[in-house]
Amino acid sequence: MAKGTDDTIAVRISKALADRIISGAIEPGARLRQDHVAEEFNTSHVPVREAFRRLEAQGLAVSEPRRGVRVAAFDLGEVKEVAEMRAALEVLALRHAAPHLTSAILDLAEEATKAGDKSRDVRSWEEANRDFHRLILAPCGMPRLLATIDDLHAASARFLFAAWRSEWETRTDQDHRAILTALRQGNTESAAATLGRHVQWIGRKPVKTASGATREAFAIVG
Repeated sequence: MAKGTDDTIAVRISKALADRIISGAIEPGARLRQDHVAEEFNTSHVPVREAFRRLEAQGLAVSEPRRGVRVAAFDLGEVKEVAEMRAALEVLALRHAAPHLTSAILDLAEEATKAGDKSRDVRSWEEANRDFHRLILAPCGMPRLLATIDDLHAASARFLFAAWRSEWETRTDQDHRAILTALRQGNTESAAATLGRHVQWIGRKPVKTASGATREAFAIVG
């Protein structure tokens, strides 16, 4: 098999596994078996090993001596780290984006907020929430910064899905509205301050694992 083909398959495998890990379909601590993955994707172990390396680089998997590769677990400290990184980087992006935000962009961001308010499940809420943040940050014109923020949103989604797979309650996002109001008034610093606080709100919820045990889950709800 050509190396280029291996790389393409590895990307496809890593994306598929990343989606499952982020959604909570594969739980923290679960073992990722090369033979099972190779069989599922009808390929050799070479692209599977590369896919696992990609997952490790994303912080979604860890390689343990004599134990193989497992889905990375996370704790409150990691959730706080992602929240603080998001606050710093999203505020930076917003300050650069603000001069380029048009009424049309802000109207789309408002529609995303309304869609989030109407969401009946955590996945649709997360999608609407991510749309809001992308809309107000994308005009910063800083692709590396935006790529890093996207990775942090993926981490946030993983925390969120682990805590709220069910029992999601609709909510009205007043912070999003306050950010939009400030941006429409040209008050970038007020919008940035609200955004910085908003993405650092961490929720806590007891959840049951596949084994039936109960654990505390933490998530960034912003």
